[in-house]
Amino acid sequence: MLVNIILLIIFLVVPNNAFAYIDPGTGGILLQALLAGFAAVVTFITMSWRRLKNFVNKIFKIKKKN
Repeated sequence: MLVNIILLIIFLVVPNNAFAYIDPGTGGILLQALLAGFAAVVTFITMSWRRLKNFVNKIFKIKKKN
């Protein structure tokens, strides 16, 4: 157990080069994830607002005008 902790500390302290890059496909995936998250939040808020509005309308029995 102690050896694992020492190795973890060594790996975190000693810097090493990754030689990595972000290709254009990764940027597209990140953009899609951000847009999907935004759409999910907007949908959640819209549905919650409708539920709250319907609940309040049921309590006060407000009828819609046709």
